[in-house]
Amino acid sequence: MAIASQSVGRGHSRPLPGVSPTEEARMSRLSGKVAVITGGTTGMALETARIFVEEGAYVFVTGRRQDVVDAAVASIGENVTGIQGDVSDPADLDRLFAAVKAEKGHIDVLFASAGAGHMGEPVASLSPELFDHTFDVNVKAVLFTVQKSLPLFRDGGSIILNSSIAHLKGMPGASVYSASKAAVRAFARGWTMELKERAIRVNVISPGPIDTPFTQPAPQGWKDAMTAMVPMGRFGQPREIATAALFLASEDSSFITGIDLCVDGGLTQV
Repeated sequence: MAIASQSVGRGHSRPLPGVSPTEEARMSRLSGKVAVITGGTTGMALETARIFVEEGAYVFVTGRRQDVVDAAVASIGENVTGIQGDVSDPADLDRLFAAVKAEKGHIDVLFASAGAGHMGEPVASLSPELFDHTFDVNVKAVLFTVQKSLPLFRDGGSIILNSSIAHLKGMPGASVYSASKAAVRAFARGWTMELKERAIRVNVISPGPIDTPFTQPAPQGWKDAMTAMVPMGRFGQPREIATAALFLASEDSSFITGIDLCVDGGLTQV
């Protein structure tokens, strides 16, 4: 597992016009916090890493490919460490949290965002290999990411799990993916109760159709059909997931735990 980092202190990279450093620190919702974002090198998770740093956090991001990790660290620019590894490999998770412990000593926020999706596979042709891969990344990896993070978690922290509106909708060819995301939702309910004595909040974000590298190659007909189902009439943007994650990571959501926050333009709500 290789590591790349950039650090120039906490907070914004440049002072805000007309705002003193003291006022700016007070404005930063994650000032002084340490966050870990798995799969934080592309799409929604990368945008979340950027906004966490903007709001004062130091962020660790993971990805499977070193070149992508390096590019993510460069694009975030400061207060970030990138760690190459596979979240479905327990040894890589051990190295991730060893690096966090060595560099920062604790965790305040975890966004378990890494995931895998397989669409268009009807039940009649599903293979054991596809099932195992989906559940290894979307379920097993989430479980052990959270488990291995807990010794470093400060009481009062925030755990955010990345699910999908697929667990709420019947989607042909997506039954295994949907089931894996339903498991993530179930984890949040159980862990909310298990971790309440430490005041660690556990919440879920369930994105709807979002304009990311995952959805961009999809057929235009599918995109048009999804857009027609969204009351807001468009795909979401990665920044709109990132701001939802910021809300759940910060004290703005201090009385919220155990929820499934659907960021889907109303798709599952009407």
